[in-house]
Amino acid sequence: MKILITGSSGFIGFHLSKKLLEKGHKIHGFDSMNNYYDIRLKNSRYKILKKFKNFSFKKIKLENKKNLDKSFKKFKPQIVIHLAAQAGVRYSIEKPQVYLDSNIIGTYNIIETSHKYKVKHLIMASSSSVYGANRKFPFKEIDKADTQLSIYAATKKATESMAHSYSNIWKIPITMLRFFTVYGPWGRPDMALFKFTKGILSNKKIDIYNNGKMYRDFTYIDDVINGMILLIKKIPKISKKTKYQNDSLSKVAPFRILNIGNTKKVYLLDFLKQIEKELGRKAIRNYMPLQKGDVKQTLSDSRLLKRITGYYPRTNYKLGIKKFVDWYKKYYL
Repeated sequence: MKILITGSSGFIGFHLSKKLLEKGHKIHGFDSMNNYYDIRLKNSRYKILKKFKNFSFKKIKLENKKNLDKSFKKFKPQIVIHLAAQAGVRYSIEKPQVYLDSNIIGTYNIIETSHKYKVKHLIMASSSSVYGANRKFPFKEIDKADTQLSIYAATKKATESMAHSYSNIWKIPITMLRFFTVYGPWGRPDMALFKFTKGILSNKKIDIYNNGKMYRDFTYIDDVINGMILLIKKIPKISKKTKYQNDSLSKVAPFRILNIGNTKKVYLLDFLKQIEKELGRKAIRNYMPLQKGDVKQTLSDSRLLKRITGYYPRTNYKLGIKKFVDWYKKYYL
């Protein structure tokens, strides 16, 4: 199968590309290779992917629709998995324009070009952050989500709406994935696990927001990738009836939203204690108030994804942290 993956040198995109390449699929990767975080990490991921004969790559900004069109025309993808985005809740407060350009304009170009070249299934990354100020836990796909708390979350919600409208007008099969705090080896340096590990090993203070009174549905990368691969052939279709309970399938379009999480909330300070245990060192803690745009708690209801694909997260946070720390020591020390 010919699959185009945007953000192929990013955290999730790298793992997904590698797994699909190992399965024999032809993968064409897009990535802008920007310097939002240490570009050396992205380059290291790319070097692993380019060893595969069935991998091709284009350094490209998705805002450049002309170059995008050329690559689609040449590769002729059957499936498009759109993972590229400007990430980070706090950075979106500092640089909102970057998020509008990348997440809104870039995503529009991907949807429009996927329509033009008649892609069979467009899978797109959304985020658990779209649930914003919701207080009903766990979060379900059919819950109303209109109270985003950051520019990043707002751009993700906007792409969901834009994707649905395209799916309705042009009948493009689209699945939106709301990711819940994905972590693991090769993870992003701006995420808590990476920052805490680096800070502890460097004997530097680590910032702990809301005085540690936060809960996250930490989801291990291998579980996420397995769920995504199972989903590729589960193409949404317009139907007046659905066999799935609490289905988010649109009533007017081949469009569905799915949570992909571990379905268990973890107290942030317990998460930190486990990192300390794996490293054999104590953190120097700098307790801080809740930051603008942050949410105190996330928890996914991922039963719909399980009903459709058989997805089941198998990695608890203690094992996931161990695997990350083992990778971090091997890569950096």
